[in-house]
Amino acid sequence: MEKSLKAGIDVLWIGARTTVNPFAVQEIADALKGTNVPVMIKNPVNPDLGLWIGATERILGAGIETIAAIHRGFSISGEKMYRNKPYWHIAIDYHQHFPQIPLINDPSHICGRRDLLFQVAQKAMDLEYDGLMLESHPNPDQAWSDAAQQVTPHDYKKIIDELVIRKRIPDASTDINALEKLRHEIDAIDDELLLILSSRMDIVRKIGSLKRSNQITILQHDRWLQIFKKFISRGLLNGLSEDFLNQLVKAIHDESIAQQERIMNNNHDA
Repeated sequence: MEKSLKAGIDVLWIGARTTVNPFAVQEIADALKGTNVPVMIKNPVNPDLGLWIGATERILGAGIETIAAIHRGFSISGEKMYRNKPYWHIAIDYHQHFPQIPLINDPSHICGRRDLLFQVAQKAMDLEYDGLMLESHPNPDQAWSDAAQQVTPHDYKKIIDELVIRKRIPDASTDINALEKLRHEIDAIDDELLLILSSRMDIVRKIGSLKRSNQITILQHDRWLQIFKKFISRGLLNGLSEDFLNQLVKAIHDESIAQQERIMNNNHDA
């Protein structure tokens, strides 16, 4: 780090494998004190929002004001589509924590293959990212590293030219009344969803009391498998994505188990 600073580098880049190590990040932060070198911070290799936030806070604590966050995806065992799974919600949560810090998407490292670059880049733009990081090479197949995710300068320009950069806020041409009406409808449905979930958990707690009284285990795998399959199949019929349905039903199930655990272990009636 000290050699880099002495060499007069213009920008520092903290990689994903460094972000995951708070001690290494602190060493960098200590070395940066008293400087004004811009710093880019990649998300950690594993999907841990706390590590990303912690790394940023350490650099901010060193007095560095010019910081950018790089979303390059997360290493997940068994992932088949992407080289690094995007987990967009983690990047969105990060940006909510640091709205003043530009968020840059790295489709190259997320995709690991050039045929997916455009769709990931477009999604990043649609999610109000501040920029993109795309790898280019005159002859990608001959690149010494990450060849499959690089594109020629010609294809790079084609991706940039075809991107649709949408408005971040409505302008005079937008039908504000129609937009607000639809937003109010969403708010009302969200309220209904919360009431439905609350009602479901009321029943879950009653089941927990019955299980406690009869010394029945919280989890019955056959019943859980039945719920899971029904949830996924019905959700798919209603146009919902399988990935979303998986996350939703598992989150509901985790909360149901937690509710029953409190009853089973704390001698608490529903």
